[in-house]
Amino acid sequence: MAAHLRASLFQGPEFSGETSDNLDVIARAAEVASSAGADILVTSEMSATGYDIGELVRVRAEPADGPIFDAVAALARRTGVAIVYGYPELADRTNDKPGVYNSVQVVGADGSVLARYRKTHLFGDLDRRHFLPGAELVVQFQMNGVTCGLLTCYDVEFPEAVRAHSDSGTDWLIVPTGLMVPFDIVATHVVPARAYESQLFIAYVNRCGSETDLQYCGLTCAIGPDGAELGRAGRIQESISVDIDTAVLARSRAVNTHLADRRSDLYSADGRGSS
Repeated sequence: MAAHLRASLFQGPEFSGETSDNLDVIARAAEVASSAGADILVTSEMSATGYDIGELVRVRAEPADGPIFDAVAALARRTGVAIVYGYPELADRTNDKPGVYNSVQVVGADGSVLARYRKTHLFGDLDRRHFLPGAELVVQFQMNGVTCGLLTCYDVEFPEAVRAHSDSGTDWLIVPTGLMVPFDIVATHVVPARAYESQLFIAYVNRCGSETDLQYCGLTCAIGPDGAELGRAGRIQESISVDIDTAVLARSRAVNTHLADRRSDLYSADGRGSS
């Protein structure tokens, strides 16, 4: 049977401030999502704290169950909307390698944690100076019968990462991002290509405005498995609503048989094929 959900994609905050200010902006976006009948709100990379904030990353880092989570969980319960948000995750206990991860967490409408993903492909000094790379590529959760997956920003630029999700049964890939000028091509060309070649829905949710030395390019988008653009934001802070329908996915995969037609017997790590 086909499954369906409605997502609200929030391109912002345009002006990052204190964590409390960012959470206030996310709260307003959640109210908009609720009014639009959305099941889930997706926000950008490091939406709760700011992304290009230098050493404030370590100051604002906190455990997955810290005050940011408490605030977002309360917001989700109040609005009845699941929320995807980004934050610097402090891992200084359990069996994790101590340090800070660029993390995305999904909180359900009941305030429970549905999933947490740590960015695996770190982008330049901006990421490597502050974050450890995550060790788990495919993280998924279920919503309304839709299998949802998580990546972050630079991750989607690696076809292997998206294909791993497709092979693992992801229907809808959620990608909070912090794409800056002059890399607009990722939002306009790379993301649609990833959705088409791996036959899944992708929501690529960017920041906008400026932050320290970065000028974010906006262009948040949702792309269908057939390459159709389901929604596209401009350059300013805004929310767009899109519908994810697995019936569309089934029809697209019936026409586009790339996944079924692969010659995996010829593929190998060294690129020489099998002997």
